[in-house]
Amino acid sequence: MRAIGLMSGTSMDGVDAAVVETNGETISALGPSRYTPFDDATRALLRDAVKVARALETPNPDAPAVKQAGRAITELHIEAVSRLVADNALDSAGIDIVGFHGQTINHRPDLGWTWQIGDAAALAKATGIDVVADFRSQDVAEGGQGAPFAPLYHWALSRSHAPGLARPEAWPIAVLNIGGVSNPTFIPSETCPAEDLIAFDSGPGNALIDDWMLRRIGKSMDEHGAHARRGKINAKALESLLGHSYFDRPVPKSLDRHEFGLDPVDGLSLEDGAATLVAFTVESIAKGLDHLPSAPKAWYVTGGGRHNPAIMAALKERLGTPVVPVEALGWRGDDLEGQLFGYLAVRSLKGLPLSMPGTTGVREPMTGGRLFKVPR
Repeated sequence: MRAIGLMSGTSMDGVDAAVVETNGETISALGPSRYTPFDDATRALLRDAVKVARALETPNPDAPAVKQAGRAITELHIEAVSRLVADNALDSAGIDIVGFHGQTINHRPDLGWTWQIGDAAALAKATGIDVVADFRSQDVAEGGQGAPFAPLYHWALSRSHAPGLARPEAWPIAVLNIGGVSNPTFIPSETCPAEDLIAFDSGPGNALIDDWMLRRIGKSMDEHGAHARRGKINAKALESLLGHSYFDRPVPKSLDRHEFGLDPVDGLSLEDGAATLVAFTVESIAKGLDHLPSAPKAWYVTGGGRHNPAIMAALKERLGTPVVPVEALGWRGDDLEGQLFGYLAVRSLKGLPLSMPGTTGVREPMTGGRLFKVPR
């Protein structure tokens, strides 16, 4: 099947849209992709929606700020699909399904829910393509963390013979996504079954660094890690950050993007705060080694964090093993999360698992997703 996958992550930077061809088990081809960035107004809407959502004990889709953000997210995803199809002369009739993740505004598996906004029915109607959405709810309802959901796609890519893709040279490996939060996928061998995967949210990714830059100088990120590379790590602040109770929880476990705060680095210079937050991201990833049966022979990094030289250099030094972008395997890191939800949409249509006990803590391999058909 040919699928378009859509992802707008907790970094709130934009919409990734990508074409993937798959039977739900293996990857046969990776197609074109498109990135649609959020403007400042959209980010402001999303921040308002998150603020409202975090104050609620249960989701309330009728909250005005949430409804407004949901409309904006839906329109941006309609635009992303329409432009991807038009710019690449694709025939929408030849697209079997769209996988629509939506925008997470609160993630509370401890309370039995996770909340992604966006109107999948409106997306199907506007694009003329059936849509699978609501990927995480069933996992949470069955006792899972509802995240991370990338491991099965990492596993599929690592064993794929699709054109342009390479196999890792040594096993086990870790595929490390550094987005708003960081999550490693541990893959023991080239032939391991999906049931052997281990995955969890290790801690923050770019989120705290982005929040720090926004608070201090109004920028959405520390571009190229420039400020962090000029700063010095504050040991006391780092110790305080690493003292968070999240690191004592067993795996599998997952994070809301806002689980950690900036209080420990308040009072530091812009550069020292950025350097300390980079160190926090790296140390939390290293702590994740305690949950793995053996050390990975190599770390393959995807997500926006692989573009931050300060993070990548610190990871290489701290882990003492090869740490390289996923492009070393021919994977397209900027497209991977979009492709992921196209792949999961096909798996959903076929009733295949989207999550495993070792990846989300769900009681048994669990399918999920809801199908929204084009009105006929």
